[in-house]
Amino acid sequence: MSLKFDFNGLFDFNVGKNHGVTERELKDYSKDAQGAFDHLSKLFADKEARIRLSLEWFNLPRQDAKLISEIQKFGADIAKKYENVLFLGIGGSFLGLKAAQDALLSPYHNDFAGARKKRPRVYFEGNNLDPETLSVLLSNLNPKKTFVVCISKSGETSETKAAFEITLNWLKKGAGKNYGRQVFAITDPKSGTLRKKVNEANGKDGLSFRSLPLLEGVGGRFSEFNMGLLHLAIIGIKIKDVLSGAGAMAKRCMKADIKRNPAFMYALLHTILYKEKGMDIAVLMPFSEQLKSTADWYIQLLAESTGKKFERKVIFESGVEKWVNGENILNTGRTPVAARGTNDLHSIQQNNIEGENNKVLTFIKINKFKNDVKVPDTKDFLAGKKYSVLLSVAQEGTEWALTRENRPNCTITMPEINAFSWGELLFFFEMATAYEGELLNINAFNQPGVESYKNYMYYKLKKPGLKPEVAKEIESNSVQKKRKFLL
Repeated sequence: MSLKFDFNGLFDFNVGKNHGVTERELKDYSKDAQGAFDHLSKLFADKEARIRLSLEWFNLPRQDAKLISEIQKFGADIAKKYENVLFLGIGGSFLGLKAAQDALLSPYHNDFAGARKKRPRVYFEGNNLDPETLSVLLSNLNPKKTFVVCISKSGETSETKAAFEITLNWLKKGAGKNYGRQVFAITDPKSGTLRKKVNEANGKDGLSFRSLPLLEGVGGRFSEFNMGLLHLAIIGIKIKDVLSGAGAMAKRCMKADIKRNPAFMYALLHTILYKEKGMDIAVLMPFSEQLKSTADWYIQLLAESTGKKFERKVIFESGVEKWVNGENILNTGRTPVAARGTNDLHSIQQNNIEGENNKVLTFIKINKFKNDVKVPDTKDFLAGKKYSVLLSVAQEGTEWALTRENRPNCTITMPEINAFSWGELLFFFEMATAYEGELLNINAFNQPGVESYKNYMYYKLKKPGLKPEVAKEIESNSVQKKRKFLL
Protein backbone atom coordinates (compact mmCIF):
# COMPACT_ATOMS: atom_id res chain seq x y z
CA MET A 1 0.00 0.00 0.00
CA SER A 2 1.14 3.53 -0.78
CA LEU A 3 0.83 6.84 0.99
CA LYS A 4 -2.55 8.58 0.85
CA PHE A 5 -3.20 12.31 0.87
CA ASP A 6 -6.19 14.29 2.11
CA PHE A 7 -6.14 17.94 1.03
CA ASN A 8 -9.76 18.80 1.93
CA GLY A 9 -8.73 20.88 4.91
CA LEU A 10 -6.91 23.34 2.64
CA PHE A 11 -10.03 24.43 0.77
CA ASP A 12 -12.55 27.19 1.41
CA PHE A 13 -15.47 24.80 1.94
CA ASN A 14 -13.78 23.71 5.18
CA VAL A 15 -11.87 26.77 6.42
CA GLY A 16 -13.54 29.69 4.63
CA LYS A 17 -12.51 31.65 1.54
CA ASN A 18 -10.28 34.01 3.54
CA HIS A 19 -8.13 31.12 4.72
CA GLY A 20 -8.67 28.33 2.21
CA VAL A 21 -8.13 27.81 -1.50
CA THR A 22 -11.15 28.28 -3.76
CA GLU A 23 -11.85 26.33 -6.93
CA ARG A 24 -11.53 29.62 -8.81
CA GLU A 25 -8.05 30.27 -7.42
CA LEU A 26 -7.00 26.76 -8.34
CA LYS A 27 -8.15 27.42 -11.90
CA ASP A 28 -6.47 30.84 -12.03
CA TYR A 29 -3.13 29.25 -11.13
CA SER A 30 -3.49 26.41 -13.64
CA LYS A 31 -1.44 28.11 -16.36
CA ASP A 32 1.48 28.84 -14.03
CA ALA A 33 1.21 25.34 -12.63
CA GLN A 34 1.31 23.75 -16.07
CA GLY A 35 4.36 25.84 -16.97
CA ALA A 36 6.14 24.75 -13.79
CA PHE A 37 5.35 21.11 -14.44
CA ASP A 38 6.46 21.25 -18.08
CA HIS A 39 9.71 23.01 -17.22
CA LEU A 40 10.70 20.55 -14.48
CA SER A 41 9.67 17.56 -16.59
CA LYS A 42 11.92 18.74 -19.40
CA LEU A 43 14.88 19.19 -17.06
CA PHE A 44 14.33 15.86 -15.29
CA ALA A 45 14.54 14.10 -18.67
CA ASP A 46 17.91 15.68 -19.52
CA LYS A 47 20.88 14.17 -17.65
CA GLU A 48 23.23 17.06 -18.42
CA ALA A 49 20.63 19.57 -17.21
CA ARG A 50 20.00 17.53 -14.06
CA ILE A 51 23.68 17.62 -13.15
CA ARG A 52 24.24 21.24 -14.16
CA LEU A 53 21.24 22.56 -12.20
CA SER A 54 21.54 20.20 -9.18
CA LEU A 55 18.53 18.09 -10.13
CA GLU A 56 20.31 14.73 -10.27
CA TRP A 57 18.63 13.71 -7.00
CA PHE A 58 15.60 12.91 -9.17
CA ASN A 59 17.50 9.93 -10.59
CA LEU A 60 18.65 8.46 -7.25
CA PRO A 61 15.86 5.84 -7.00
CA ARG A 62 17.31 4.24 -10.15
CA GLN A 63 20.86 3.51 -9.01
CA ASP A 64 22.98 0.59 -10.15
CA ALA A 65 21.79 -2.62 -8.48
CA LYS A 66 25.32 -4.05 -8.26
CA LEU A 67 26.60 -0.96 -6.43
CA ILE A 68 23.67 -1.09 -4.01
CA SER A 69 24.42 -4.75 -3.30
CA GLU A 70 28.08 -3.95 -2.61
CA ILE A 71 27.17 -1.15 -0.21
CA GLN A 72 24.67 -3.42 1.55
CA LYS A 73 27.33 -6.10 2.04
CA PHE A 74 29.99 -3.66 3.20
CA GLY A 75 27.59 -2.16 5.73
CA ALA A 76 26.77 -5.62 7.07
CA ASP A 77 30.50 -6.38 7.46
CA ILE A 78 31.03 -3.19 9.46
CA ALA A 79 28.03 -4.03 11.65
CA LYS A 80 29.49 -7.45 12.47
CA LYS A 81 32.94 -6.14 13.31
CA TYR A 82 32.27 -3.02 15.40
CA GLU A 83 30.26 -2.23 18.50
CA ASN A 84 29.90 1.45 17.66
CA VAL A 85 29.66 3.50 14.48
CA LEU A 86 30.14 7.27 14.61
CA PHE A 87 28.83 9.41 11.74
CA LEU A 88 30.23 12.91 11.35
CA GLY A 89 28.30 15.41 9.24
CA ILE A 90 26.00 18.42 9.33
CA GLY A 91 22.89 19.55 7.45
CA GLY A 92 21.96 17.02 4.79
CA SER A 93 24.92 14.90 5.87
CA PHE A 94 23.24 14.41 9.24
CA LEU A 95 19.51 15.09 9.16
CA GLY A 96 18.60 12.45 6.58
CA LEU A 97 20.59 9.77 8.41
CA LYS A 98 19.06 10.68 11.76
CA ALA A 99 15.61 10.64 10.18
CA ALA A 100 16.22 7.15 8.79
CA GLN A 101 17.57 5.85 12.08
CA ASP A 102 14.67 7.10 14.18
CA ALA A 103 12.02 6.05 11.67
CA LEU A 104 13.27 2.61 10.71
CA LEU A 105 14.95 1.29 13.85
CA SER A 106 13.44 0.35 17.16
CA PRO A 107 13.09 3.18 19.67
CA TYR A 108 15.96 3.19 22.18
CA HIS A 109 18.16 1.39 19.66
CA ASN A 110 21.40 2.43 21.36
CA ASP A 111 20.14 1.71 24.86
CA PHE A 112 19.13 -1.95 24.72
CA ALA A 113 20.83 -4.96 23.11
CA GLY A 114 17.44 -6.51 22.33
CA ALA A 115 16.43 -3.43 20.36
CA ARG A 116 19.70 -3.44 18.38
CA LYS A 117 19.35 -7.04 17.15
CA LYS A 118 23.14 -7.55 17.00
CA ARG A 119 23.70 -4.26 15.18
CA PRO A 120 26.11 -1.61 16.49
CA ARG A 121 25.23 1.50 18.42
CA VAL A 122 25.11 4.46 16.04
CA TYR A 123 26.00 8.02 17.05
CA PHE A 124 25.99 11.36 15.24
CA GLU A 125 28.46 14.19 15.78
CA GLY A 126 30.06 16.95 13.74
CA ASN A 127 26.70 18.72 13.51
CA ASN A 128 27.36 21.35 16.16
CA LEU A 129 30.24 23.16 17.85
CA ASP A 130 29.04 22.43 21.37
CA PRO A 131 32.15 20.95 23.06
CA GLU A 132 30.20 18.91 25.61
CA THR A 133 28.66 16.28 23.36
CA LEU A 134 31.73 15.15 21.41
CA SER A 135 34.02 15.10 24.44
CA VAL A 136 31.59 13.05 26.52
CA LEU A 137 30.95 10.62 23.66
CA LEU A 138 34.60 9.93 22.85
CA SER A 139 35.50 9.54 26.51
CA ASN A 140 32.92 6.75 26.79
CA LEU A 141 33.59 4.84 23.57
CA ASN A 142 36.30 2.25 22.96
CA PRO A 143 38.32 3.45 19.93
CA LYS A 144 39.30 -0.10 19.02
CA LYS A 145 35.63 -1.03 18.68
CA THR A 146 34.45 2.10 16.87
CA PHE A 147 34.11 2.74 13.13
CA VAL A 148 34.02 6.35 11.92
CA VAL A 149 32.25 7.70 8.82
CA CYS A 150 32.83 11.31 7.80
CA ILE A 151 30.39 12.87 5.32
CA SER A 152 31.40 16.16 3.74
CA LYS A 153 31.57 17.32 0.14
CA SER A 154 34.49 19.71 0.59
CA GLY A 155 35.83 18.71 3.98
CA GLU A 156 35.88 22.39 4.93
CA THR A 157 32.65 22.87 6.88
CA SER A 158 33.89 23.93 10.31
CA GLU A 159 31.62 21.75 12.46
CA THR A 160 32.45 18.51 10.66
CA LYS A 161 36.10 19.33 9.96
CA ALA A 162 36.83 20.06 13.63
CA ALA A 163 35.02 16.93 14.84
CA PHE A 164 36.82 14.78 12.27
CA GLU A 165 40.28 16.02 13.29
CA ILE A 166 39.51 15.44 16.98
CA THR A 167 38.12 11.98 16.27
CA LEU A 168 41.08 11.01 14.10
CA ASN A 169 43.46 11.99 16.89
CA TRP A 170 41.37 9.95 19.35
CA LEU A 171 41.46 6.93 17.01
CA LYS A 172 45.17 7.25 16.35
CA LYS A 173 45.96 7.23 20.08
CA GLY A 174 43.54 4.47 20.98
CA ALA A 175 43.40 2.11 18.00
CA GLY A 176 47.02 2.01 16.90
CA LYS A 177 48.88 2.53 13.63
CA ASN A 178 46.16 0.95 11.48
CA TYR A 179 43.49 3.32 12.78
CA GLY A 180 42.79 4.47 9.22
CA ARG A 181 41.12 1.13 8.50
CA GLN A 182 38.37 2.26 10.87
CA VAL A 183 37.75 5.43 8.86
CA PHE A 184 35.42 5.86 5.91
CA ALA A 185 34.64 9.02 3.93
CA ILE A 186 31.69 9.99 1.77
CA THR A 187 32.89 13.01 -0.16
CA ASP A 188 33.47 14.66 -3.53
CA PRO A 189 34.98 12.12 -5.94
CA LYS A 190 37.58 14.52 -7.33
CA SER A 191 38.32 17.57 -5.18
CA GLY A 192 38.30 19.02 -1.67
CA THR A 193 40.46 18.65 1.42
CA LEU A 194 38.67 15.50 2.58
CA ARG A 195 39.17 13.86 -0.82
CA LYS A 196 42.87 14.82 -0.65
CA LYS A 197 43.19 13.28 2.80
CA VAL A 198 41.44 10.12 1.61
CA ASN A 199 43.63 9.75 -1.47
CA GLU A 200 46.85 10.19 0.50
CA ALA A 201 45.95 7.65 3.19
CA ASN A 202 44.36 5.17 0.80
CA GLY A 203 47.37 5.36 -1.50
CA LYS A 204 49.60 4.13 1.33
CA ASP A 205 47.16 1.48 2.57
CA GLY A 206 44.26 0.35 0.40
CA LEU A 207 42.23 -0.57 3.49
CA SER A 208 42.60 2.86 5.09
CA PHE A 209 40.25 5.80 4.50
CA ARG A 210 38.02 3.94 2.08
CA SER A 211 35.32 6.06 0.45
CA LEU A 212 32.17 6.49 -1.58
CA PRO A 213 31.47 9.48 -3.83
CA LEU A 214 28.90 12.19 -3.37
CA LEU A 215 27.27 12.27 -6.76
CA GLU A 216 27.57 15.32 -8.97
CA GLY A 217 24.43 17.42 -9.20
CA VAL A 218 22.98 16.23 -5.88
CA GLY A 219 22.73 18.89 -3.17
CA GLY A 220 23.09 17.95 0.48
CA ARG A 221 19.45 18.27 1.55
CA PHE A 222 18.35 16.15 -1.42
CA SER A 223 21.03 13.50 -0.95
CA GLU A 224 19.74 11.00 1.62
CA PHE A 225 19.42 8.39 -1.13
CA ASN A 226 23.11 8.95 -1.94
CA MET A 227 25.06 9.79 1.21
CA GLY A 228 22.72 7.84 3.48
CA LEU A 229 23.02 4.44 1.80
CA LEU A 230 25.95 3.14 3.85
CA HIS A 231 24.19 4.17 7.03
CA LEU A 232 21.09 2.22 5.96
CA ALA A 233 23.25 -0.84 5.28
CA ILE A 234 25.00 -0.63 8.65
CA ILE A 235 21.75 -0.39 10.61
CA GLY A 236 20.31 -3.36 8.70
CA ILE A 237 17.77 -1.69 6.39
CA LYS A 238 17.41 -3.05 2.85
CA ILE A 239 18.49 -0.19 0.62
CA LYS A 240 16.50 -1.50 -2.33
CA ASP A 241 13.27 -1.26 -0.32
CA VAL A 242 13.87 2.43 0.46
CA LEU A 243 14.74 3.17 -3.18
CA SER A 244 11.73 1.19 -4.39
CA GLY A 245 9.48 3.40 -2.29
CA ALA A 246 11.17 6.52 -3.64
CA GLY A 247 10.83 5.19 -7.19
CA ALA A 248 7.14 4.45 -6.75
CA MET A 249 6.54 7.99 -5.50
CA ALA A 250 8.57 9.41 -8.40
CA LYS A 251 6.12 7.83 -10.83
CA ARG A 252 3.11 9.26 -8.96
CA CYS A 253 4.67 12.70 -8.85
CA MET A 254 5.40 12.91 -12.57
CA LYS A 255 1.76 12.72 -13.67
CA ALA A 256 0.66 15.85 -15.57
CA ASP A 257 -2.84 15.71 -14.09
CA ILE A 258 -2.60 17.63 -10.84
CA LYS A 259 -5.43 15.58 -9.31
CA ARG A 260 -3.29 12.45 -9.70
CA ASN A 261 0.00 14.04 -8.64
CA PRO A 262 0.18 14.52 -4.83
CA ALA A 263 3.43 16.50 -4.77
CA PHE A 264 2.21 18.86 -7.49
CA MET A 265 -1.11 19.38 -5.70
CA TYR A 266 0.61 19.89 -2.32
CA ALA A 267 3.00 22.49 -3.76
CA LEU A 268 0.29 24.37 -5.65
CA LEU A 269 -2.16 24.55 -2.75
CA HIS A 270 0.53 25.72 -0.34
CA THR A 271 1.79 28.29 -2.82
CA ILE A 272 -1.71 29.73 -3.23
CA LEU A 273 -2.20 29.81 0.53
CA TYR A 274 1.16 31.55 0.93
CA LYS A 275 0.78 34.13 -1.82
CA GLU A 276 -2.96 34.82 -1.58
CA LYS A 277 -3.85 34.15 2.06
CA GLY A 278 -0.64 35.05 3.93
CA MET A 279 -0.02 31.53 5.20
CA ASP A 280 3.75 31.83 5.62
CA ILE A 281 4.41 29.21 8.31
CA ALA A 282 4.46 25.49 7.49
CA VAL A 283 4.02 23.14 10.47
CA LEU A 284 4.80 19.49 9.86
CA MET A 285 3.30 17.37 12.65
CA PRO A 286 3.73 13.60 12.41
CA PHE A 287 1.65 11.66 14.89
CA SER A 288 4.57 9.37 15.56
CA GLU A 289 7.61 9.76 17.77
CA GLN A 290 9.64 7.87 15.17
CA LEU A 291 9.02 10.54 12.52
CA LYS A 292 10.04 13.58 14.57
CA SER A 293 13.52 13.52 13.01
CA THR A 294 11.94 13.23 9.58
CA ALA A 295 10.12 16.48 10.35
CA ASP A 296 13.49 17.99 11.33
CA TRP A 297 14.89 16.85 7.97
CA TYR A 298 12.00 18.60 6.20
CA ILE A 299 12.85 21.86 7.99
CA GLN A 300 16.16 22.05 6.14
CA LEU A 301 14.63 20.89 2.87
CA LEU A 302 11.97 23.60 2.74
CA ALA A 303 13.93 26.41 4.42
CA GLU A 304 17.08 26.14 2.31
CA SER A 305 15.19 25.45 -0.89
CA THR A 306 12.54 28.18 -0.85
CA GLY A 307 13.95 30.83 1.48
CA LYS A 308 15.51 33.01 -1.22
CA LYS A 309 16.31 36.69 -1.64
CA PHE A 310 16.29 36.91 -5.44
CA GLU A 311 13.98 35.69 -8.14
CA ARG A 312 15.44 33.20 -10.60
CA LYS A 313 16.34 34.34 -14.08
CA VAL A 314 16.59 31.63 -16.74
CA ILE A 315 19.16 32.36 -19.43
CA PHE A 316 20.52 30.36 -22.34
CA GLU A 317 24.16 30.32 -23.40
CA SER A 318 24.84 28.39 -26.60
CA GLY A 319 21.50 26.67 -26.12
CA VAL A 320 22.33 25.59 -22.55
CA GLU A 321 19.93 26.60 -19.78
CA LYS A 322 21.46 28.34 -16.78
CA TRP A 323 20.00 29.99 -13.70
CA VAL A 324 21.17 33.34 -12.31
CA ASN A 325 19.80 35.86 -9.85
CA GLY A 326 17.24 38.20 -11.35
CA GLU A 327 16.91 41.90 -10.61
CA ASN A 328 13.86 41.56 -8.36
CA ILE A 329 14.36 41.04 -4.63
CA LEU A 330 11.69 38.66 -3.35
CA ASN A 331 12.77 37.61 0.16
CA THR A 332 10.36 34.74 -0.26
CA GLY A 333 9.74 31.35 1.28
CA ARG A 334 7.52 29.80 3.95
CA THR A 335 9.00 29.21 7.40
CA PRO A 336 8.91 25.52 8.39
CA VAL A 337 8.28 24.33 11.94
CA ALA A 338 8.69 20.75 13.16
CA ALA A 339 6.25 19.40 15.73
CA ARG A 340 4.84 16.04 16.73
CA GLY A 341 1.59 14.71 18.01
CA THR A 342 0.53 14.27 20.68
CA ASN A 343 3.41 15.86 22.58
CA ASP A 344 3.18 19.27 20.93
CA LEU A 345 -0.59 19.45 21.24
CA HIS A 346 0.27 20.64 24.75
CA SER A 347 2.58 23.42 23.52
CA ILE A 348 2.48 24.85 19.99
CA GLN A 349 -1.13 23.81 19.42
CA GLN A 350 -2.47 26.68 21.52
CA ASN A 351 -0.88 29.09 19.06
CA ASN A 352 -2.05 27.02 16.09
CA ILE A 353 -5.66 27.28 17.28
CA GLU A 354 -5.88 30.81 18.69
CA GLY A 355 -2.75 32.62 17.48
CA GLU A 356 -2.30 34.45 14.21
CA ASN A 357 -3.95 32.56 11.37
CA ASN A 358 -0.83 32.36 9.19
CA LYS A 359 0.00 28.67 9.46
CA VAL A 360 -0.73 25.54 7.45
CA LEU A 361 -0.42 22.21 9.26
CA THR A 362 0.51 18.95 7.61
CA PHE A 363 -0.23 15.85 9.68
CA ILE A 364 1.37 12.47 9.11
CA LYS A 365 -0.89 9.68 10.34
CA ILE A 366 0.17 6.05 10.79
CA ASN A 367 -2.42 3.32 10.24
CA LYS A 368 -0.50 0.43 11.79
CA PHE A 369 2.33 0.31 14.33
CA LYS A 370 4.80 -2.56 14.79
CA ASN A 371 4.11 -2.56 18.50
CA ASP A 372 0.98 -1.52 20.37
CA VAL A 373 -0.08 -1.40 23.99
CA LYS A 374 -3.50 -1.42 25.62
CA VAL A 375 -4.69 0.50 28.64
CA PRO A 376 -5.72 -2.00 31.35
CA ASP A 377 -9.24 -2.20 32.73
CA THR A 378 -9.21 0.98 34.79
CA LYS A 379 -13.01 1.31 34.84
CA ASP A 380 -12.89 4.66 33.01
CA PHE A 381 -13.18 5.88 29.40
CA LEU A 382 -9.59 4.82 28.52
CA ALA A 383 -10.07 1.24 29.67
CA GLY A 384 -9.21 -1.35 27.05
CA LYS A 385 -8.19 1.24 24.43
CA LYS A 386 -5.06 0.65 22.35
CA TYR A 387 -2.49 3.44 22.14
CA SER A 388 -2.81 3.39 18.35
CA VAL A 389 -6.55 4.12 18.68
CA LEU A 390 -5.95 6.94 21.15
CA LEU A 391 -3.34 8.45 18.83
CA SER A 392 -5.65 8.23 15.82
CA VAL A 393 -8.50 9.90 17.70
CA ALA A 394 -6.12 12.63 18.87
CA GLN A 395 -5.10 13.32 15.27
CA GLU A 396 -8.74 13.45 14.16
CA GLY A 397 -9.53 15.76 17.06
CA THR A 398 -6.67 18.07 16.12
CA GLU A 399 -7.88 18.18 12.52
CA TRP A 400 -11.42 18.96 13.68
CA ALA A 401 -10.32 21.66 16.14
CA LEU A 402 -8.21 23.43 13.51
CA THR A 403 -10.91 23.25 10.87
CA ARG A 404 -13.47 24.56 13.37
CA GLU A 405 -11.30 27.68 13.75
CA ASN A 406 -10.74 28.03 9.97
CA ARG A 407 -7.12 26.89 10.19
CA PRO A 408 -5.95 25.13 6.98
CA ASN A 409 -4.54 21.64 7.38
CA CYS A 410 -3.97 18.44 5.42
CA THR A 411 -3.09 14.83 6.20
CA ILE A 412 -0.62 12.30 4.80
CA THR A 413 -1.43 8.73 5.80
CA MET A 414 1.22 6.02 5.90
CA PRO A 415 0.00 2.41 6.04
CA GLU A 416 2.90 1.73 8.40
CA ILE A 417 6.44 3.00 8.93
CA ASN A 418 8.76 0.77 6.92
CA ALA A 419 11.60 1.20 4.45
CA PHE A 420 9.30 1.42 1.42
CA SER A 421 6.82 3.93 2.85
CA TRP A 422 9.59 6.06 4.36
CA GLY A 423 11.31 6.20 0.97
CA GLU A 424 7.99 7.28 -0.51
CA LEU A 425 7.57 10.01 2.10
CA LEU A 426 10.99 11.58 1.60
CA PHE A 427 10.73 11.59 -2.18
CA PHE A 428 7.25 13.11 -1.98
CA PHE A 429 8.58 16.05 0.01
CA GLU A 430 11.55 16.45 -2.34
CA MET A 431 9.26 16.57 -5.37
CA ALA A 432 6.80 18.92 -3.66
CA THR A 433 9.64 21.27 -2.76
CA ALA A 434 10.95 21.25 -6.33
CA TYR A 435 7.48 22.15 -7.66
CA GLU A 436 7.11 24.88 -5.04
CA GLY A 437 10.42 26.40 -6.14
CA GLU A 438 9.19 26.47 -9.73
CA LEU A 439 5.92 28.13 -8.74
CA LEU A 440 7.82 30.79 -6.78
CA ASN A 441 10.29 31.24 -9.67
CA ILE A 442 13.38 30.78 -7.51
CA ASN A 443 16.41 28.50 -7.55
CA ALA A 444 15.38 25.85 -5.06
CA PHE A 445 18.69 23.99 -5.29
CA ASN A 446 21.27 26.44 -3.97
CA GLN A 447 21.76 27.99 -0.53
CA PRO A 448 23.81 31.21 -0.79
CA GLY A 449 22.46 32.50 2.53
CA VAL A 450 24.21 29.69 4.42
CA GLU A 451 27.65 30.93 3.33
CA SER A 452 27.58 34.25 5.21
CA TYR A 453 28.14 32.87 8.71
CA LYS A 454 30.80 30.49 7.35
CA ASN A 455 32.65 33.38 5.73
CA TYR A 456 32.58 35.33 8.99
CA MET A 457 34.04 32.34 10.84
CA TYR A 458 36.73 31.89 8.18
CA TYR A 459 37.59 35.60 8.49
CA LYS A 460 37.79 35.57 12.29
CA LEU A 461 39.72 32.29 12.35
CA LYS A 462 42.12 33.56 9.64
CA LYS A 463 41.50 30.78 7.15
CA PRO A 464 43.97 31.05 4.23
CA GLY A 465 42.61 31.90 0.80
CA LEU A 466 39.64 34.00 1.89
CA LYS A 467 38.59 36.33 -0.91
CA PRO A 468 39.50 40.01 -0.30
CA GLU A 469 35.95 41.14 -1.07
CA VAL A 470 34.60 38.87 1.67
CA ALA A 471 36.97 40.36 4.24
CA LYS A 472 36.10 43.87 3.06
CA GLU A 473 32.37 43.23 3.43
CA ILE A 474 32.81 41.98 6.99
CA GLU A 475 35.07 44.85 7.98
CA SER A 476 32.69 47.42 6.49
CA ASN A 477 29.52 46.06 8.12
CA SER A 478 30.20 45.50 11.80
CA VAL A 479 27.35 44.81 14.22
CA GLN A 480 26.71 47.88 16.38
CA LYS A 481 26.82 47.35 20.15
CA LYS A 482 25.54 50.40 22.05
CA ARG A 483 26.50 50.40 25.74
CA LYS A 484 23.02 51.55 26.91
CA PHE A 485 21.49 48.39 25.52
CA LEU A 486 23.99 46.05 27.18
CA LEU A 487 22.33 45.12 30.48
